[in-house]
Amino acid sequence: MRIKLVCIGTRPPSWVREGYQDYARRMPRSCALELAEVPPARSARLRNSRRARDDECQRLLTAVPDGDYRVALDEKGEQWTTSELSRVLEHWMGRGRNVSLMIGGADGLSKECIDAADTRWSLSRLTFPHAMVRVVVAEQIYRAWTILQHHPYHRA
Repeated sequence: MRIKLVCIGTRPPSWVREGYQDYARRMPRSCALELAEVPPARSARLRNSRRARDDECQRLLTAVPDGDYRVALDEKGEQWTTSELSRVLEHWMGRGRNVSLMIGGADGLSKECIDAADTRWSLSRLTFPHAMVRVVVAEQIYRAWTILQHHPYHRA
Protein backbone atom coordinates (compact mmCIF):
# COMPACT_ATOMS: atom_id res chain seq x y z
CA MET A 1 0.00 0.00 0.00
CA ARG A 2 1.05 3.57 -0.65
CA ILE A 3 -0.02 6.65 1.28
CA LYS A 4 0.40 9.75 -0.83
CA LEU A 5 0.39 13.24 0.69
CA VAL A 6 -0.92 15.50 -2.07
CA CYS A 7 -0.08 19.02 -0.91
CA ILE A 8 -0.45 22.53 -2.20
CA GLY A 9 2.93 24.24 -2.18
CA THR A 10 6.22 23.42 -3.82
CA ARG A 11 8.68 25.43 -1.73
CA PRO A 12 8.27 24.65 1.96
CA PRO A 13 10.99 25.69 4.41
CA SER A 14 13.93 23.28 4.61
CA TRP A 15 12.94 22.14 8.13
CA VAL A 16 9.55 21.03 6.75
CA ARG A 17 11.16 19.09 3.93
CA GLU A 18 13.68 17.48 6.32
CA GLY A 19 11.02 16.64 8.91
CA TYR A 20 8.74 15.03 6.35
CA GLN A 21 11.60 13.05 4.78
CA ASP A 22 12.75 11.78 8.18
CA TYR A 23 9.40 10.10 8.86
CA ALA A 24 8.80 9.00 5.25
CA ARG A 25 12.17 7.18 5.25
CA ARG A 26 11.15 5.23 8.34
CA MET A 27 8.07 3.73 6.69
CA PRO A 28 8.38 0.26 5.17
CA ARG A 29 7.84 -0.42 1.47
CA SER A 30 4.61 -2.22 2.36
CA CYS A 31 3.21 1.08 3.65
CA ALA A 32 5.22 3.67 1.74
CA LEU A 33 4.69 7.36 2.37
CA GLU A 34 5.06 9.54 -0.73
CA LEU A 35 4.75 13.25 -1.39
CA ALA A 36 3.18 14.99 -4.38
CA GLU A 37 3.59 18.76 -4.39
CA VAL A 38 1.07 20.81 -6.35
CA PRO A 39 1.79 24.45 -7.28
CA PRO A 40 -0.42 26.96 -5.46
CA ALA A 41 -2.83 29.24 -7.30
CA ARG A 42 -1.22 32.46 -8.41
CA SER A 43 -2.69 35.15 -6.19
CA ALA A 44 -2.11 37.86 -8.79
CA ARG A 45 -4.31 35.99 -11.28
CA LEU A 46 -6.88 34.71 -8.82
CA ARG A 47 -7.66 37.59 -6.51
CA ASN A 48 -10.26 35.97 -4.28
CA SER A 49 -9.64 32.93 -2.11
CA ARG A 50 -12.66 31.02 -3.48
CA ARG A 51 -11.26 31.04 -7.01
CA ALA A 52 -7.81 30.14 -5.69
CA ARG A 53 -9.23 27.17 -3.74
CA ASP A 54 -11.19 26.01 -6.81
CA ASP A 55 -8.07 26.20 -8.98
CA GLU A 56 -5.99 24.35 -6.39
CA CYS A 57 -8.70 21.72 -5.99
CA GLN A 58 -8.52 20.85 -9.68
CA ARG A 59 -4.76 20.47 -9.39
CA LEU A 60 -5.07 18.30 -6.26
CA LEU A 61 -7.69 16.01 -7.80
CA THR A 62 -5.56 15.64 -10.93
CA ALA A 63 -2.62 14.54 -8.75
CA VAL A 64 -4.68 11.88 -6.97
CA PRO A 65 -4.46 8.57 -8.86
CA ASP A 66 -7.73 6.95 -9.94
CA GLY A 67 -8.88 4.34 -7.45
CA ASP A 68 -7.14 5.87 -4.43
CA TYR A 69 -9.09 6.27 -1.21
CA ARG A 70 -9.28 10.05 -0.80
CA VAL A 71 -8.89 11.74 2.56
CA ALA A 72 -9.37 15.50 2.87
CA LEU A 73 -7.53 17.14 5.73
CA ASP A 74 -10.17 19.54 6.93
CA GLU A 75 -10.84 21.31 10.23
CA LYS A 76 -14.40 19.95 10.24
CA GLY A 77 -13.32 16.35 9.69
CA GLU A 78 -13.13 13.53 12.20
CA GLN A 79 -10.58 13.89 14.97
CA TRP A 80 -8.83 10.66 15.91
CA THR A 81 -6.62 9.81 18.82
CA THR A 82 -3.32 8.21 17.87
CA SER A 83 -4.70 4.78 18.81
CA GLU A 84 -7.77 5.40 16.66
CA LEU A 85 -5.53 6.48 13.79
CA SER A 86 -3.62 3.20 14.07
CA ARG A 87 -6.93 1.33 13.64
CA VAL A 88 -7.82 3.56 10.68
CA LEU A 89 -4.40 2.83 9.14
CA GLU A 90 -4.93 -0.89 9.71
CA HIS A 91 -8.31 -0.62 7.98
CA TRP A 92 -6.75 1.25 5.03
CA MET A 93 -4.01 -1.39 4.77
CA GLY A 94 -6.59 -4.18 4.80
CA ARG A 95 -8.63 -2.67 1.97
CA GLY A 96 -5.91 -3.13 -0.62
CA ARG A 97 -6.29 0.41 -1.98
CA ASN A 98 -3.76 3.18 -1.96
CA VAL A 99 -4.63 6.28 0.05
CA SER A 100 -4.23 9.92 -0.96
CA LEU A 101 -4.31 12.58 1.75
CA MET A 102 -5.23 15.98 0.30
CA ILE A 103 -3.71 18.98 2.08
CA GLY A 104 -4.90 22.39 0.94
CA GLY A 105 -2.99 25.62 0.71
CA ALA A 106 -3.22 28.81 2.74
CA ASP A 107 -6.94 29.15 1.91
CA GLY A 108 -7.80 25.52 2.70
CA LEU A 109 -9.69 23.06 0.50
CA SER A 110 -12.62 23.95 -1.71
CA LYS A 111 -16.04 22.39 -1.21
CA GLU A 112 -15.47 20.35 -4.37
CA CYS A 113 -12.33 18.73 -2.91
CA ILE A 114 -14.04 18.04 0.38
CA ASP A 115 -17.04 16.53 -1.43
CA ALA A 116 -14.73 14.39 -3.60
CA ALA A 117 -13.11 12.86 -0.51
CA ASP A 118 -14.13 9.49 0.89
CA THR A 119 -13.52 10.81 4.40
CA ARG A 120 -12.36 13.95 6.19
CA TRP A 121 -9.66 14.05 8.84
CA SER A 122 -9.08 16.93 11.25
CA LEU A 123 -5.73 17.02 13.00
CA SER A 124 -7.04 19.48 15.58
CA ARG A 125 -9.45 22.32 16.07
CA LEU A 126 -6.34 24.53 15.88
CA THR A 127 -5.20 26.04 12.59
CA PHE A 128 -1.73 24.97 11.46
CA PRO A 129 0.51 26.43 8.75
CA HIS A 130 -0.23 24.19 5.77
CA ALA A 131 3.45 23.31 5.26
CA MET A 132 3.73 22.13 8.88
CA VAL A 133 0.83 19.74 8.32
CA ARG A 134 3.11 17.61 6.13
CA VAL A 135 5.40 16.93 9.08
CA VAL A 136 2.57 16.36 11.56
CA VAL A 137 0.77 13.93 9.22
CA ALA A 138 3.97 12.03 8.39
CA GLU A 139 4.84 11.68 12.07
CA GLN A 140 1.35 10.54 13.00
CA ILE A 141 1.22 7.99 10.17
CA TYR A 142 4.61 6.67 11.30
CA ARG A 143 3.45 6.59 14.93
CA ALA A 144 0.25 4.74 13.97
CA TRP A 145 2.28 2.22 11.97
CA THR A 146 4.63 1.61 14.94
CA ILE A 147 1.62 0.88 17.15
CA LEU A 148 0.51 -1.80 14.69
CA GLN A 149 4.04 -3.25 14.74
CA HIS A 150 4.24 -3.19 18.58
CA HIS A 151 7.29 -0.96 18.24
CA PRO A 152 8.20 1.07 21.37
CA TYR A 153 8.15 4.46 19.56
CA HIS A 154 4.66 5.27 20.90
CA ARG A 155 4.41 5.34 24.66
CA ALA A 156 0.78 5.35 25.72
